[in-house]
Amino acid sequence: MVVYTAGAAVLKEIAKPVIMVDENIRQLAAEMLEAMRVFNGIGLAAPQYGHSLRMVVFDVPAENNTGTPGELALLPRMPLTVINPEIIARSAKSVEREEGCLSVPDIYAPVIRPASVVFRAQTLDGEFIEFECGGLLGRCIQHELDHLDGLLFTDRLTAEAERVIRGDLNRLKSAGQSCNYRRISKK
Repeated sequence: MVVYTAGAAVLKEIAKPVIMVDENIRQLAAEMLEAMRVFNGIGLAAPQYGHSLRMVVFDVPAENNTGTPGELALLPRMPLTVINPEIIARSAKSVEREEGCLSVPDIYAPVIRPASVVFRAQTLDGEFIEFECGGLLGRCIQHELDHLDGLLFTDRLTAEAERVIRGDLNRLKSAGQSCNYRRISKK
């Protein structure tokens, strides 16, 4: 299992749309779900797994439900793979919460994001979904979709928060050079 880390070129690319869900895409989704579990994540975007495609897997725990329509509909369906996801609206209200990332291991910082988003995507089975999502699911959607646009959560930090983690982030990128910016687990 491999997850690419900060400094990897694939994490800075704008991911390409998935044109067709075929056996290769289904296999990639299964591998991504397994990698997400192995590395103890709740979301993983295809670029983090080395594929510049607009695909994300989620496994947000159901106990994190704050009651938005998307949480009520989607949390019981976890784990969930979505194809070509997009955010079509954002709430005016913002919330600050600490975030981490499988591609930025062991580094956490507060990120300000909209409290909820309206999210549209297609499932592996061809179902189109569109829901307002808040809580941890809404934040996870925003975080993972950033990966599809070449952004890490560290790109969204305030100057003060960035200053606090700068040394750790620079050490991560330097260490990453020796392993081609990959975390590897044999599980």
